[in-house]
Amino acid sequence: AERRLGLKNGAMAIGSRTMQEGGAFGPWTREQVELFCVDHLLMVEIKCTEEALVFDFVFPTTNVGNLGFGDDVKLGITGTESVMQILREILVGFKWEADALGRSKQSFRSSHESLQKNLEGVSTERVAEAMTGHDPRYLSIDVDSVNAITLEEARTAVMSQLAPDNLEISIAGDFDVVEVLEMVYKYIGTIPADANAEYKVGEEALPDWTGAVPKPQEPGRHIELELTDSDPRAVAYVAGSAPNAWGYLPDGTTVAERVLQADRRASDFDKQRRSHPLFAFAALGLISEIANRRLFSTVRERKQLTYDANFSFSAFERLMGGWFLVTVTASKEKAQQALDACKETLAALRKNSPITPDNVESAKRVILNRHEGELRTSSYWTHLMSGIQQESIPLKGPLAVTDFGAVVESITAKDLQLTLETLSLDEDKLYTAIGRTVLPVGSELKEDEIVRAEAPAIGMRRGGALKG
Repeated sequence: AERRLGLKNGAMAIGSRTMQEGGAFGPWTREQVELFCVDHLLMVEIKCTEEALVFDFVFPTTNVGNLGFGDDVKLGITGTESVMQILREILVGFKWEADALGRSKQSFRSSHESLQKNLEGVSTERVAEAMTGHDPRYLSIDVDSVNAITLEEARTAVMSQLAPDNLEISIAGDFDVVEVLEMVYKYIGTIPADANAEYKVGEEALPDWTGAVPKPQEPGRHIELELTDSDPRAVAYVAGSAPNAWGYLPDGTTVAERVLQADRRASDFDKQRRSHPLFAFAALGLISEIANRRLFSTVRERKQLTYDANFSFSAFERLMGGWFLVTVTASKEKAQQALDACKETLAALRKNSPITPDNVESAKRVILNRHEGELRTSSYWTHLMSGIQQESIPLKGPLAVTDFGAVVESITAKDLQLTLETLSLDEDKLYTAIGRTVLPVGSELKEDEIVRAEAPAIGMRRGGALKG
């Protein structure tokens, strides 16, 4: 959105954090609004991701803020209605304060400076820089960019996105649906259609690739990094291009299309299964689980090169494309061996040791059990519903909820083997990195400077004479 609207890098993120740090609206001060939230047991988090502005509210659905006791109790409004009131005021009456912007900027400056001193953080940043061609959308916001944002720019960036026709509201919890819909209509539906229209700016004509993750240049690169730290350790990464969560690749093709293209002998049942909107989402989830198990058994248990190895996808939903990332922590001496072992494990998944039916069944159990467990939480339901109404996520719809178990159960080892080929796993396409710590200058003691304790005499008690 920043590129499309011609805004400065970081304006949206800093603006959303300014909202979080502020909170005054209408005739009320920030302190009064905070007290209202405490009294009505509300938690509010405002954040900016690569794809959306997210306002996350956690609240009770029962009556809160009650007055009096016993028979004289006067019931307050429900937590649900409290949230609707807060949300309406954020959209139409929010006050942008300079001190809130200052706290927001300080938070981003501290985060960026901390990242530069963190081995894992700075190593991941270098890999992202190399893979995206230094695209600032996927990197931390540097101090100069933070300092350059003004209050007006932060306000314009956020408020330009808060037009009534640009909102999607997902609510999950224990409540009466009709009652909640009436509240949505009363507090949100009555906001004028042209609210925040004054913040709209002319959109620049941008090429189609701006809605996609940059495709990494080929061949890949290897990065070596050293960071001063008194704790000797190392971390290694293997990364490459991958589809987004719903199977879209940077060039606009989908996992389903590529799988159907690669399997010319597919049966009608195979074609029907692979054409389901949830196919790529489920297949990538299973691949992630299987890859994690293989890395654990090979790199940690068999070769004993690490105590932690993890495989994950970037899992964007709106942006086309993404990447996979293997993270390995190891000793400085074994970092290169651990990196090589990870590359060998990924290569073996494609050739020497392909995915077996047993691998698939084990992964299915984990995925389905996790899904069943998370369905008990309201936050998971809101995540499932988020984006269902948006055209920018065409494959996400009600079937993503109703057919999840059936689609996962139907996937075969061959499906996963063909899906694996949509990842950039060729040796020359991989981006790898090793980050190592080095001791600060002057912290290493010379051999003749080391003070060694004398061996205790026979019969000497622990603690010496003071212990009696």
